[in-house]
Amino acid sequence: MLPLIAGAALLALVVVFGVSAATSLLVERQRLFALADAAAVVAAESFNPRNVVLTSQGIVAPITSEEVRASTVAYINAVGPGSLKGLAIERALSVNGQVVEVRVSSVWSPPLVSDFFPSSLRIGVTARAQVFVR
Repeated sequence: MLPLIAGAALLALVVVFGVSAATSLLVERQRLFALADAAAVVAAESFNPRNVVLTSQGIVAPITSEEVRASTVAYINAVGPGSLKGLAIERALSVNGQVVEVRVSSVWSPPLVSDFFPSSLRIGVTARAQVFVR
């Protein structure tokens, strides 16, 4: 009877560790996505007003990959990494002169390390924003 109780307790402990690790990973991913999303919006708004043109399809405000990269780096440096460890800007570019894509990653560590969970994991997210001028 005692080994059965010990086995059940061990299984319950593993489940608790798993749930806490999954929750921690989800929260970390949400923080990372919020940073990437904000950086993409800032980058999309960083177009040069002198480059705005009126076309047959409406007003176009072209943005270059260099502008996107510079504004993304400036934004992330201004707000800082917060609790994100090993933050890296993997990609910051203009897809077609109108859509901005920002990909960032960080290193996540579970609250409790065990044989069942990795001691760290690099996670990445991609956010997109579009330039709109009315």
